[in-house]
Amino acid sequence: MNLSILIPLLNEEESLNELYTWIIKVMQTHNYTYEIIFLDDGSTDNSWQCIEQFAHENRHVKGIRFMKNFGKSQALHAGFAKAQGDVIITMDADLQDSPEEIPGLYDMITNGNFDLVSGWKKKRYDSVMAKNLPSKLFNWAARKTSGVYLNDFNCGLKAYKNVVVKNVEVSGEMHRYIPVLAKNAGFNKIGEKVVQHQARKYGESKFGMSRFINGFLDLITIWFLSRYGKRPMHFFGAAGVLMFIIGFLSTGLIIGIKLYRLYAGFHPMLVTENPLFYIALTTMIIGTQLFLAGFLGEIILRTKSNEGRYKVANELNFL
Repeated sequence: MNLSILIPLLNEEESLNELYTWIIKVMQTHNYTYEIIFLDDGSTDNSWQCIEQFAHENRHVKGIRFMKNFGKSQALHAGFAKAQGDVIITMDADLQDSPEEIPGLYDMITNGNFDLVSGWKKKRYDSVMAKNLPSKLFNWAARKTSGVYLNDFNCGLKAYKNVVVKNVEVSGEMHRYIPVLAKNAGFNKIGEKVVQHQARKYGESKFGMSRFINGFLDLITIWFLSRYGKRPMHFFGAAGVLMFIIGFLSTGLIIGIKLYRLYAGFHPMLVTENPLFYIALTTMIIGTQLFLAGFLGEIILRTKSNEGRYKVANELNFL
């Protein structure tokens, strides 16, 4: 099978029929063998009924429906697990991603020998203050932190080799950072393609300004996990050792001052009157806590189980 088209969605009934028709036209024009997997993230409108109709008419259309809204990352995780195509394309359901970009993305993966190709919406039709400027700042920070030099991490239109999606773990809200996850997994051939961005035709965006705040927090998380996710004791232990060294030096200085005052015949200062006492006490307590955090991290890492992060209500056309 040439292509798996993954479409996560939430309450997009107005755009689904047009999007489906458009994708089918592209597939038939290029004679691709394909599957279209709609990932309904707990829609409360008639989106699932639309998907059921598509699946009834076309055996290449498949669907996964969550019991409630679990998030885009969880939807993509479920789709990645089911995808069978040699190349996997992800795109949003709001018609802002053009299916006409699929052949170009497919060619870059199959003939350009890329592991992953990310779309770049160079010309956007979003609000400048609400989306464009925050997005530029976010992408700059992501490039500097991750070392993956893409202009548009947030673009939902991406293409992957099948082996890539089977070896990345998408959780939380990490869908923005799949290229970073892929790089951390050993897939270094990451490309970028300028894609057409279309103004939203129906409904409204499901993501507000909070996504940029969450995005920066996720960026810190992925930075930490990429460096210390398999060895948390190296991070917390090193910080704990530093705190202990400061504590021991402060304690040694306190003892030295005490002995000097006794030797010189000065009135001996109570230990608790010396500010260094509180520095030593605080740093040693913090050092102990950091060591405990490292040990707990190692224990959790070795005993964790891959619990389900979402609940599937229905599936369509999967064997």
